[in-house]
Amino acid sequence: MGSDSPVVAVLGAGGIARPHVDGWAALGAQVRIFSVNGAEELAAATPGAVAVTSIEEAFHGADLVDICTPTTVHPEHVRAAVAAGLDTFCEKPLARTTAEAEALVTLADAAGVRLMPGHVVRWFPAYEALHAAVENDDLGELAVLRFSRTGSRPDRDWFHDVAASGGIVLDQMIHDLDQALWLAGDVVEVTAQQTAPTAQRVTSAQVVLVHASGALSYVTGTWGPPGTQFRTTFEVAGTGGLLQHDSTAQPEVVIDARDVGGSTGLLPPIAGTSPYQLILADFLRWVRGGPQPRLAAADGVAAVRVAEAALRSIASGGTVRLAEGVAA
Repeated sequence: MGSDSPVVAVLGAGGIARPHVDGWAALGAQVRIFSVNGAEELAAATPGAVAVTSIEEAFHGADLVDICTPTTVHPEHVRAAVAAGLDTFCEKPLARTTAEAEALVTLADAAGVRLMPGHVVRWFPAYEALHAAVENDDLGELAVLRFSRTGSRPDRDWFHDVAASGGIVLDQMIHDLDQALWLAGDVVEVTAQQTAPTAQRVTSAQVVLVHASGALSYVTGTWGPPGTQFRTTFEVAGTGGLLQHDSTAQPEVVIDARDVGGSTGLLPPIAGTSPYQLILADFLRWVRGGPQPRLAAADGVAAVRVAEAALRSIASGGTVRLAEGVAA
């Protein structure tokens, strides 16, 4: 790979592709965009990007691939990238099912291809600060973790086809399921409920996780009507303190804990660099021989496994048990 300007094949030109393409542009990449729809418009809005007419054209001479297509075709596109020998970044979730996700990781490993799922929330400042507090033992032994994520319902039909996409659990809530795994480790029980979608496709779901450590995580997701303000919150309590954040109420993360040197615990305001640029920069650094990022392909599989268990719980009305050690 050239040292200055990597050639990146971006597959897909929907809403999530825009921050990816912007991130690559900020990193000085040469971007080729292939999509059934929207590639020319996205390329025209991005300096240095070009639209191409086939996957083969996108892959020819590329250094790596960034998959921003619908969940339904992630496996197909990951397999194509691996077959071309190209290191691959794939938007979350890696696949609709655990078996598919595991097969993709096995395939990439066998081919010597680096594969990274797009759990970008690990690069959002508030969640970085939360993870640092847990790693530093500022909160002590974790007991209860609460996450919520609210936004407008997607307008594309495939998002609402649970059999194809996993619906709100696998598309939206998987971000916070990944956070729960990142912070509190293996999950042994999953219990979930979901409201029936309205005619306007407004819905909400809640997932309760029992971790092997004994900690409990509560994850709530809502797809509201068009115009709903995007909002995320978390509240993580341990034996040493409590850490809270509300994206609409405060620009900082506030920590209220014992034994932190008498500090009020106010953390710096959110920085201006896009988390998408940050995650892609770490992926690029890894591709170029740098350290493994804070996210591995196995983490993507773990998040799908827990999300899939939540969908089974919703369907059955009962608790789904997972073997300890397989979900993180």
